Amino acid sequence: MDTGDTAWILASSALVLIMTPGLAFFYGGLVRAKNVITTMLQIVAVILIVSVQWVLFGYSIAFGPDVHGLFGGLQWFLLHGVGAAPDADYAGTIPSMVFSIFQMMFAIITPALIVGGLAERVKFSSFVLFIVLWATFIYDPLAHWVWGAGGWLHSLGILDFAGGTVVHISSGVAGLVAALYLGRRAEHGSPSIRAHSVPFVLLGTALLWFGWFGFNAGSALGANFVSANAFMTTNTATAAAAIGWLIVERIRTGHFTLVGACAGAVGGLVAITPAAGFVTPGGAIVIGLLGGAICYFASTFMKQKLGYDDALDAFGGHGIGGTWGALATGLFATTTVNSAGSNGLFAGHPYQLLLQLIGVVATWVFSGVGTYILLKVVDLVMGLRVTKEEEIMGLDVALHNESAYPESIPTAEIKHLFGDHTTPFSGK
Repeated sequence: MDTGDTAWILASSALVLIMTPGLAFFYGGLVRAKNVITTMLQIVAVILIVSVQWVLFGYSIAFGPDVHGLFGGLQWFLLHGVGAAPDADYAGTIPSMVFSIFQMMFAIITPALIVGGLAERVKFSSFVLFIVLWATFIYDPLAHWVWGAGGWLHSLGILDFAGGTVVHISSGVAGLVAALYLGRRAEHGSPSIRAHSVPFVLLGTALLWFGWFGFNAGSALGANFVSANAFMTTNTATAAAAIGWLIVERIRTGHFTLVGACAGAVGGLVAITPAAGFVTPGGAIVIGLLGGAICYFASTFMKQKLGYDDALDAFGGHGIGGTWGALATGLFATTTVNSAGSNGLFAGHPYQLLLQLIGVVATWVFSGVGTYILLKVVDLVMGLRVTKEEEIMGLDVALHNESAYPESIPTAEIKHLFGDHTTPFSGK
C-alpha cells in the first residue's frame, strides 16, 4: 500500500463528489425559475440514494466476484470483506475501501445526469424509484462489464479510462429515452423556456471542471505520470471544446454566449473522459475541438430537426459527447502514454477502433432498452408525469411548496388560482 496513492485517491473522491452539486447548479441555471428547487432536489436525492445503495449492494454488483462476465456477485454485501487490503484486480497500492469510495462517486453522478433529459415534468416520488432501479439494473452491471474483473467488455479489451461508456453514454441515452417516453413539456417551443440564471450555469461549470480533475486524473488510481497526463489532457480538451462550440455558435448565430462557452466546456470534459489516460495533449486538442462542434450540433440542430424535448441536453452533451470520446479513444490512444492501454488507429492498431465501436453499441442498446423497461414499470406502478396544471404552475410550488425566488413567485396565490383539481397530461 502506498500512502501517496491513497491520499490522492481520497482527494480525488472528494473532487468527484463536488461534481454532483456542481451539476445541480448547472442544470438549475438552465431550467426556468419555477423549477429550480425541483431540479436541484432531484440531483441531491441521487446523492442520498446511491450513497446508501452502493454500500448495501451496488459496489458488490459492480465490482464483486464475476458472474459470467455480466455482474458481480453479492459476496460484498454491506462491503463485507472490503477493507484495508488492496485488491490487485483493481488497484494494488490503495486499500479496497478507498477504491470503493472512489467508484461510489462515479455511481452517484451518472444517474444524476439523466435529470437533464426528463427535467420539469416528472413526479418526485416516481423519480426516486426510477433512480433506485436504474442504478441497480443499468449502472452497476454496466460498470462490471467495462471495469469489473471478468466483465465481458473489459475482457474484450475496450478502453474507457474514466467513464465514456459507463457514465456518459449510459446516462445520455437514458436521458433521450426518458425524453421520448415522457413527451414534450407543456410549453415546449415557448420563448419562456430558457436558462433563468446564466451565473448559476457558470458556477456549475466551474465546479464540474474542478471536480473533473479527480474524475479523470484520479482514474489512474495512483499519483503517477498517467494521472498527470490525464490532468493535462482533461484541461486541454475542455478549453478546446469550448473554443470549438463558440466558433460554430458565432458562425451560425452571429453571437458568442456564456451559456455556449459553458456547454462547450462540459462537452469537452465528456469527450476526453474515456481517452484522458491514453492520449497525448495534442490528441486532446483534436478530441476537444471536434467534440465541442459535435455537441453543439447535437444539442441544437439535431434536436430541433428530430423534435424531441431533451430539456437540458443530457443526450446532446453526454450521449453524443461520450460516443465521440469513446470512438476517438480508438483513434488517438497510444501506449507511449500508458503501457497498460493499447494503440489506436493512428498508432497502427485499427482493431482498437472496432473494439471501441462494440463497446459503444453495447452501451447504447443496454441503456436504451433497459431504461425504457424501467420507465414503463415505474409508470405502471405509480405514474411518471405530473399534471398539466402542475407543470404550468411550476414543480417547485406544486410538488415541494418551495420557491428559489419567493418574492417573485406568489405561492399562495398560484395555489388558490389552480386549486387541487388537476387532470392527467400525456404531453405527447
